Amino acid sequence: MMNRRQQLKLTEGIDWPIMGLYLALVFVGLLSIFAAEYREGDNIWNDIIHLNKNYSRQIMWLGVSAILATIIWLTDSKFFTATANLLYAGGILLLLLVIAIGKDVKGSHSWLVIGGFQFQPAELTKLCTNLALAKYLSSLETDFTKLRSRLIAAALALIPCAIIILQDETGLALVYFSFFLVMYREGLPAVLLVIAFSGIVLVLSALLVDKNILFYIFTGITALVIYFMRRDIRRHRSKLALILGVYAFCSVFVMFIVPFAFTKVLKDYQVKRINVMLGKENDPKATYNTRQSMIAIGSGGVIGKGYLKGTQTRYDFVPEQSTDFIFCTVGEDFGFLGSLIFIGLYVALLLRIIFVAERQRSTFSRVYAYGVASIIFFHMAINISMTIGLAPVIGIPLPLVSYGGSSLMTFTMLIFIMLRLDADRQMVLR
Repeated sequence: MMNRRQQLKLTEGIDWPIMGLYLALVFVGLLSIFAAEYREGDNIWNDIIHLNKNYSRQIMWLGVSAILATIIWLTDSKFFTATANLLYAGGILLLLLVIAIGKDVKGSHSWLVIGGFQFQPAELTKLCTNLALAKYLSSLETDFTKLRSRLIAAALALIPCAIIILQDETGLALVYFSFFLVMYREGLPAVLLVIAFSGIVLVLSALLVDKNILFYIFTGITALVIYFMRRDIRRHRSKLALILGVYAFCSVFVMFIVPFAFTKVLKDYQVKRINVMLGKENDPKATYNTRQSMIAIGSGGVIGKGYLKGTQTRYDFVPEQSTDFIFCTVGEDFGFLGSLIFIGLYVALLLRIIFVAERQRSTFSRVYAYGVASIIFFHMAINISMTIGLAPVIGIPLPLVSYGGSSLMTFTMLIFIMLRLDADRQMVLR
């Protein structure tokens, strides 16, 4: 048997606040999945033994995740830097394999089935991409002030994103944009984030405002900018070219690019969900899931109906309640105060990860930790926004809480690799 000294050595260096928050979120997830599926008269032990319910299967996946976490904790940190590029290449190959022999599940061609085991490579590839980005940005040859380095870093994130879009899994593809927050921390100019935000505004404008009216607005704004900058333009003719270039791009973007994307790239149901969210359409079928979720959350009131007492969640009014809409179970059972505490767990986890990231000596470890924080933030923000009607339903799980083996294992590995790197933070890893 392991003596006390060996036990202390095994756990030496682990960040217990992150471990505690991880376990708390997993525990809340199991409680929520159980609440969504349990019905009076169910034989709980029989369901657990025979894996008849999602909560029983989630317990199994938690066991697998615990094994993976232990293996990672016992692995030398240098292993992750040495294999980062190889793992990224393997992740890309898996994504391409999905396109060739993948299985369709609920409208997305993003699942692989191997020996009865079904998983989503798009989940695992987030981990591989995070490692590869950390490896690249920590390389001595990388000068992130140069455009070439920034383009390579962006390509590392966008290549798997593009392949996942081809699998009709737009929701998970969007998460890969979280890596741009990491790049911003490492020196990406703030102006690029302003441009990205402006792009979002342009898309919304193109969807909500008539194209001809937008054209007149852009023309008027451009004329005013040229008028007020006329003295600078006389001295620097290049500024006029820049202003006219921005004007031309904005006009082309809202009049041609956005309509093309909504007619040729996005699926009909995705366009419908976006239009409904923006108030352009009123389709009861397209809004059913969100409406039922909002009813469930609202019915919880301030303190909730009590655990296992929710009517919306107990009687299957909310579809996909164990996965995409798991937050509505928390809202109905524990109310506004319970939801605040629940979200507070995520906020505390994110703040602690950022604290851990900033104390790293190694650029690799810092970049990786920020990647973990960014991925968790995107998942949490989009999923909760989805359940309360602030974002279209795009099928993104709530980290560590939603049912799903691929998701639980991926987030467990993401967090425990970070914990392993943090335990060795005195080492300089590249």
